[in-house]
Amino acid sequence: MLGATQLESSLAEKDLGILVDTKLNMRQQCALVTEKVNFILGCIRQSIASRSRNMILSLYSALVRPYLEYCVQFWASQYKRDMDILETVQQRAMKMMKGLEHLFYEERLRELGLFSLEKRRLRSFLSMYINT
Repeated sequence: MLGATQLESSLAEKDLGILVDTKLNMRQQCALVTEKVNFILGCIRQSIASRSRNMILSLYSALVRPYLEYCVQFWASQYKRDMDILETVQQRAMKMMKGLEHLFYEERLRELGLFSLEKRRLRSFLSMYINT
């Protein structure tokens, strides 16, 4: 009850684009983000003929990565399997680039001067704590 109004219970609530369940488990959030960005990557694959590094990297940085990093300090899962699912999205994007298909994921990242999502999360956590 809130005053005279009875509040309904729910298993999960979405606030500011983040889905939180009753146990503060972020598995559903990871699944939603993964579904959304895989759809975007599929659209990129279908609609863009060029597989150049600059083109794919620009589209990935503008259209995909913001979803993977939005409020990550709050919802970053404590479960490695959830984070691995998100990491596969970045792997999928990197495989789309011409000339990098034969390289392992870590080698692709090094070639492009990028970091894994895990390292980017750690970096954002550190900067958040340093700036407070």
